[in-house]
Amino acid sequence: MTEAQGVPSVPACPDPRLWGKEHGLSQPYPVMCHLLDVAAAFTTLWDELLGERTRLRFAKQLGLHGEDCRSVLSLWAGLHDLGKITPAFQAQIPKLFDAVRDEPAYVFAPGAERDRGFRHEMATHWALTGLLTGVGYPNRRIKSSSGGSGAPLAHWVAQLLGGHHGLFGTALSVSHMRQPNRYQAGLGEDGWNEQRRVHFEQLRRVTGGCAVPTGALSADLAVVLAGLVITADWLASQTHAIVGVRPPTTWQGRTGEIDAHFERAQAAAPGLVAAARLGRARFEAGDFAEMFPFEPNPLQADVVAHLPGLVAEHGPGLVLVTAPTGDGKTEAALYAASVLGRAAGTRGVYVALPTMATADAMFGRVRTYASRALGGERALTLLHSMSWLNPLYGQSVEEVSYGEPQQPTTGISTDGVTAVEADAWLRGPKRGFLAPLSVGTIDQVLSGVLPLRYNVLRLFGLFEKVFVVDEAHAYGPWMHKLLLTLLEWLGAFRAPVALLSATLTGSTAASLVNAYRRGAGFVAPAVIAPRYPGWLYASAENGEVSLPRTTSTGRPRTLDVAVRRVAWDVLSADPGTAVSPGGRRAVLREELRPVVEEGGTALVCCTTVTEAQSTFRDLRAAFPELAARDGGVRLLHSRFPAETRQRITAECEAAYGKPQEGEPVRLREASVLVATQVVEQSLDLDFDLVVSDLAPLAQLLQRAGRGRRHRRGLGGRPAWARAENRPRLVVLDPFQRPQKADKPHSWGSVYDTSLLIRTSLLLEEHVESGIVVPNGVQELVDAVYAPDFVDGLDTAVEQELRLLDGERLASTMAETSLADMVGIKGPGDVQGNLHLISRQLEGVTEELLTTRLGADTGRVLCVYVQGDGRQTLDAVGSLPLPGADGQPLNQDAVARIVARVAPVPGKWVRNSRTSEPPAAWDKKSALRDLVVLSMTRAGDGRWNCRCGDRMIVTSEVGLEQF
Repeated sequence: MTEAQGVPSVPACPDPRLWGKEHGLSQPYPVMCHLLDVAAAFTTLWDELLGERTRLRFAKQLGLHGEDCRSVLSLWAGLHDLGKITPAFQAQIPKLFDAVRDEPAYVFAPGAERDRGFRHEMATHWALTGLLTGVGYPNRRIKSSSGGSGAPLAHWVAQLLGGHHGLFGTALSVSHMRQPNRYQAGLGEDGWNEQRRVHFEQLRRVTGGCAVPTGALSADLAVVLAGLVITADWLASQTHAIVGVRPPTTWQGRTGEIDAHFERAQAAAPGLVAAARLGRARFEAGDFAEMFPFEPNPLQADVVAHLPGLVAEHGPGLVLVTAPTGDGKTEAALYAASVLGRAAGTRGVYVALPTMATADAMFGRVRTYASRALGGERALTLLHSMSWLNPLYGQSVEEVSYGEPQQPTTGISTDGVTAVEADAWLRGPKRGFLAPLSVGTIDQVLSGVLPLRYNVLRLFGLFEKVFVVDEAHAYGPWMHKLLLTLLEWLGAFRAPVALLSATLTGSTAASLVNAYRRGAGFVAPAVIAPRYPGWLYASAENGEVSLPRTTSTGRPRTLDVAVRRVAWDVLSADPGTAVSPGGRRAVLREELRPVVEEGGTALVCCTTVTEAQSTFRDLRAAFPELAARDGGVRLLHSRFPAETRQRITAECEAAYGKPQEGEPVRLREASVLVATQVVEQSLDLDFDLVVSDLAPLAQLLQRAGRGRRHRRGLGGRPAWARAENRPRLVVLDPFQRPQKADKPHSWGSVYDTSLLIRTSLLLEEHVESGIVVPNGVQELVDAVYAPDFVDGLDTAVEQELRLLDGERLASTMAETSLADMVGIKGPGDVQGNLHLISRQLEGVTEELLTTRLGADTGRVLCVYVQGDGRQTLDAVGSLPLPGADGQPLNQDAVARIVARVAPVPGKWVRNSRTSEPPAAWDKKSALRDLVVLSMTRAGDGRWNCRCGDRMIVTSEVGLEQF
């Protein structure tokens, strides 16, 4: 038996003076011990986190038997920090480095110890290739089972382990691999090489990872392996974990001592994984009735009747559900997740939504579903930048009733952790993706397909989970392209997917389904023709796409559409001034008068925050009796402080939400909500009338879905709104002519002009007949984008529209091309060179994604300067500014600050800061890039501050600029 095939000889011991951890410890922790700890943690994760199918895939691709595969990968995981055995790393703690600095065995080139640019993970990449080659790892290119171009296996493993801090290094040349010390002085000379070899051999011996793979991993399994290594490293690096297994100070690294330490680490690892709540959820409920406390509607019943059979015949895959708002798509998707998750042996669910508000609204519903339908480990995380401010993220599940609006509480609850509540470890930075259950914004997972540090962890977080995307229609070209790439990775993972949409064009649906199929290995696109309402299924196992199923709806209706062409005077006059006939102000008064005089509720949806604020003021002036009553006229938009917006949202859910079971039928008092697009998605609101500024057809249909959404009976609707199944949508259309010049200047680039004009012309055709919902929706949504839409139009209109269409298509191409340029490729295109997953590109940050390509946003905090000079968080002066006294900030203080932060257009505050924040804020990431506005009281009683050439004012309508 050769050394490459058998147990290696170990001529020397690992030097215990070479430290691997020291921060927060009473004594330095040897590198050897940390390598053993991570190898042990990895083995537990391998056993408990991955399903049997995945473990078999690993073994097959590597050409190893199951137990050998487990041991080899455990070895690899332990080797991640081998690069710490270098002068550049050891010298970071001078007093520890002094122990070996002058020994002849540890010679290094002058200055090598000061090379801070040569990080220890890079050293792992550089040093490990030769060690693996020396024990028989192939030095030739090996293709993976997916058929992608390969790389020398030894280098591929070294590159993967060198990426355990979130970035994979560039591929090394043949010369670099043969003589690494010649090119990287930071590796040190022979003594350092020898110690790395000794650590390598001891780790190989104790893990049993002596077998040599004969194949390479596909890119999707490489991502999984990298995620496991990172997770094992994080678990084993916890201070309490180290303290629990650390050896005595007399530890010398002898063979028996190493074996004893590895035994301790193996015994401790299951407890670390269990405490972190990294286990697997089990999809236990099989019947719809076990998951939800109501009977399925027609859409849900059809999925219940047919999806299990399709999955049993074709294996797990993707479900696409297209249905109107309010038709129970979320429950259909969660039922599908249970069917798919059970069949695929997945360990959890990630539900992705377009905004923080929609994610917050979904959190309680998913938590209640998990408590009813799932067993096993059910730790649930809420993933967006402000999740820690959500009052539900900490309450017990017993406090949440299914489908009921949730009232905010004061402060942040830290008690009541339950079986479906994530613990502290999972709430740490980037760890939330590792929980079996997550609800979050779509940008959190799309970051996985941008070349960002730790993007691999986000991809790993979706492995063996059901991925649910709500509002799949809500993303522009930039986000859509990234979503296509993500679906390719999910197809390669064989991860089940459920896509939900209320208004999805056929071409968009086809691109989503075929991206998933492509990742699963089925390159030839399938013909996709979604039904509305309905659903279809695509298998990840054989690529088959089921015939789309058309379902009935429990809410068939005809949407009465009134198009009112108006002069756009919303910003041209102060409230109380004369109202011009034919203007938007006059028409809006006319449409709302029945509400004011006879009762009922109305939604007025505006295009911009400024127009919503102006409309709110104008309606209060027009209907003073309504305005005088609590809740008579409400305003909801994004430019309120977070806690104010949360309070208003909760009030709206209580006033306009779904009637509670057993609630007496009664006519609601007259009430009007003025809002922006924030009401389009996931807020379950119900109005007797919907009035909207013109918007693209898909958005109008979303808003119309808030009209007569719930059954209230004849007694629950005003007389003017009792026409059976005919909700009314009034569209305020500024296009007197189909010309770009008629578009209000205040709208800027919120909506594409050609889509607005196409929608305007299309709506005009349906004024008399109305829009049949749901049967007429898919045809209309597709018609808006149809290339032949312009055929037969007036010559001048056709020319104008063709020009505007060209601008729209050029903009779409530009966004798509940019996403393609900065995003990572699908798994088939990164095979053999992991650097392509995380290559750093200038300007590519998480902010690039969350700002939706140019949606320039600033975060501001209004600090009120009282008459005596005190700075407070509130206008009345009762809440002192945290940190102003020089004291450090605790979590509660940070929460009080962030709860009062509001988003504003970036141009308002660019390069402008009216005051510097307290120094105590500097180290709080939640307060980073926050602009503090020093507000003073003006003579008219309003609070304002000068910011550059703007005056920013705060009042009951939120933040404004003049």
